[in-house]
Amino acid sequence: MKHTNAYETDLDRNAANFAPLTPLTFIERAAYVYPDRPSVVHGARRYTWKETYSRCRRLASSLARRGIGIGDTVAVMAANTPEMVECHFGVPMTGAVLNTLNTRLDADAIAFMLNHGEAKVLITDLEFSGTIARALEQVVHPPVVIDIDDKEYDGAGDLLGEKDYEALLAEGDPDFAWHPPADEWMSISLNYTSGTTGNPKGVVYHHRGAYLNGVCNIVTWGMPQHSVYLWTLPMFHCNGWCFPWTMAANAGVNVCLRKVDPVQIFRLIKEHKVTHYCGAPIVHTGLINADPALRAGIAHKVSAMVAGAAPPASMIEGMEKIGFDLTHVYGLTETYGPATVCARQEEWAALDIGQRAERNGRQGVRYLMQEGLAVMDAETMTPVPADGETMGEIMFRGNITMKGYLKNPKTTAETFAGGWFHSGDLAVMQPDGYVKIKDRSKDIIISGGENISSLEIEEALYRHPAVLAAAAVAQPDPKWGETPCAFVELKPDATVTEQEMIAHCRAHLARFKVPKAIVFCVLPKTSTGKIQKFVLRELARSAKAIE
Repeated sequence: MKHTNAYETDLDRNAANFAPLTPLTFIERAAYVYPDRPSVVHGARRYTWKETYSRCRRLASSLARRGIGIGDTVAVMAANTPEMVECHFGVPMTGAVLNTLNTRLDADAIAFMLNHGEAKVLITDLEFSGTIARALEQVVHPPVVIDIDDKEYDGAGDLLGEKDYEALLAEGDPDFAWHPPADEWMSISLNYTSGTTGNPKGVVYHHRGAYLNGVCNIVTWGMPQHSVYLWTLPMFHCNGWCFPWTMAANAGVNVCLRKVDPVQIFRLIKEHKVTHYCGAPIVHTGLINADPALRAGIAHKVSAMVAGAAPPASMIEGMEKIGFDLTHVYGLTETYGPATVCARQEEWAALDIGQRAERNGRQGVRYLMQEGLAVMDAETMTPVPADGETMGEIMFRGNITMKGYLKNPKTTAETFAGGWFHSGDLAVMQPDGYVKIKDRSKDIIISGGENISSLEIEEALYRHPAVLAAAAVAQPDPKWGETPCAFVELKPDATVTEQEMIAHCRAHLARFKVPKAIVFCVLPKTSTGKIQKFVLRELARSAKAIE
């Protein structure tokens, strides 16, 4: 006799009991429930949620009138301004895909993205008009160009487009009837990786993932409603880790910032009572090393979020000393930004500051709305033992993992082999179930058959009080195959010799892990602030660099 599941009989999905998830509903609700609460602050400009929602609908209406719709790409080259916030809603309201461009890239890279993503419209800030003008010369099918003339920008720049952004909005309908996507799997954004070799890959996000990570940021960080968020993190980077959508769900305040500058950051924190901000380790280090007088007058709690493979313990300690509450997260462009968090345990409070920094420096556990996190042997696809010693590759799966790489099925399939997203980061699983990154797979130094973590060396270097930034890479060696070579950027006015730095490392590392050479220099960084180890590896191969 065939069993009938009564719970699946005559209980069908319909418009009354099911709706595709989309972060676009966040701004509609914020405008409905809190129409007069502040939404965006930028210099002298102030908007409420009702006004921001209206501006987003005007943008969507104007784009739709130009034929922009499902499957089209709208690229944006902008600083952290109100226009960038609005594009995160107005563009997908048409069904189109938002492609935020990295403002630090050169014209060739931007041209590749415009061509590869087939942008139909390009909204661009005057600050970047030089780069955009050169990029457009290489674009096969040039997009419609719209200029952002931000009054907070006091530099030079040429108008390149058919009209400016405000004129575009003036054409639009503030009551534009947008519709949620028919399927939450539909694409909402396109983000290009800042790859160090070859062309960048186009990472595609869907509405479902953007919705879930937008909410997950609130839950993970314990953000109170109406939080005040300072845009130190570029909105072009993983859609600002989904925080444009988060702040609409939170009905909070977006405090815009065109350029990361400790003086301006501390001023805005005081002026607007900023409660939250995000950034790479270099952002927080800049605040720690800034003139302490800049912090005077900040009496309220400030929560900071740091992401990176391994923020140095010295930075974590420094944030605690200046009184900012730090949460460490980890993720990739392919995981909508943060996908793990170093969830703090109550008993850590009893540890000394060094031990707390060690605990908080781990990549931790999965985000609430990421379904899978594992450290596995990439060949056998089996989890490594939770012994804190055996290295494997960090892998993810779940709703906040990308759809895949645009027009790149081969790489997409390789990256998703075995039903997991392969991050390329090497880590150990510690006995308490927390993940700790040891290195990128390409950054491991193999010396005399021993695997040496470049991150472990860097952690030791950062503990020297003179060090501002540090990186360790492999240096060819006739006897050992490779040995560690360290590149160190010193704090202003600090002095230390190579011998002193090596002696410092010997006090913190096993002898075979100690760098054989120390090079003092300003470290090269990627467009997103990451240290360019591929440049340093080339330098380490040069006898001139290590004499």
